[in-house]
Amino acid sequence: MGKIPPWIRLSLTTDQDFNKVCGLTSDMTLHTVCESARCPNRHECWNKGTATLMLLGDVCTRNCSFCAIQTGRPPAVDEDEPRRVALATKQMRLRHVVLTSVTRDDLPDGGARIFADTIRAIRRECPAITVEVLTPDFRGNAAALHQVLDAGPDVFSHNLETVKRLQRPIRRAATYERSLDVLRNAAAWEPPPAVKSGLMVGLGETPEELLQAMHDLWEAGCRILTLGQYLRPTRHNIPVERFVEPAEFDEYAEKARAMGFVAVAAGPMVRSSYKAEELWNMYSISVPPLSPARSP
Repeated sequence: MGKIPPWIRLSLTTDQDFNKVCGLTSDMTLHTVCESARCPNRHECWNKGTATLMLLGDVCTRNCSFCAIQTGRPPAVDEDEPRRVALATKQMRLRHVVLTSVTRDDLPDGGARIFADTIRAIRRECPAITVEVLTPDFRGNAAALHQVLDAGPDVFSHNLETVKRLQRPIRRAATYERSLDVLRNAAAWEPPPAVKSGLMVGLGETPEELLQAMHDLWEAGCRILTLGQYLRPTRHNIPVERFVEPAEFDEYAEKARAMGFVAVAAGPMVRSSYKAEELWNMYSISVPPLSPARSP
């Protein structure tokens, strides 16, 4: 793919809040997906004093072709990590925190217990905070997923990432239906969290395929949706097939809202955790309808 178009611009300015987030995560030996995945929005988010904290280390057991996180043999589980994450969350004075992780297929529960322990630790330190989790698929292990849901996250997110046809080349160890099953399971939980997912564009999908994926997410119970441009993080990752113009993102957002999505963020620089608090606020002031699968 050729030159990056003019509508994609990165802010590299830093201020006091940027340094505060950077210092806290470094001092407490915590990882952020902002750094590990080379997120283009990390300067903007950190300048606002927000970050997506990554649990279970920074080495992933999978090797997805779009992702910059290193792959290999992860270290042992850090049992003190939930406490440190909760303390960092308190010191950053966050109103809304996003927790994600590398995929840990080496663990029987995929790391679900650490997610649950971290949610509960944050609740103890910051009772008023809203907690969002962005989890892997846990290899379809329903018991592992239920551990996370039982801890009571306000938002449960799992990314479908791309359309059905492109799953194998983009997400080599994941499947389209497994991801939809994870979201269905979360939507059926009582009490249900807000269910969220994200899709990348520019990987070679057609508009029709993208709309079908959006429809499938709606049918699975997803009510918060993010759509963003795939940007190749390193030369080792799959190349960009097309840069989608902002006007086309606006069209997709309108169609998503027409389908019934309650909160939608769509744009070239949107990522799954970008403006997560704003999307939560949009969701929380609206009462989403039951998905067709859950209607009486």
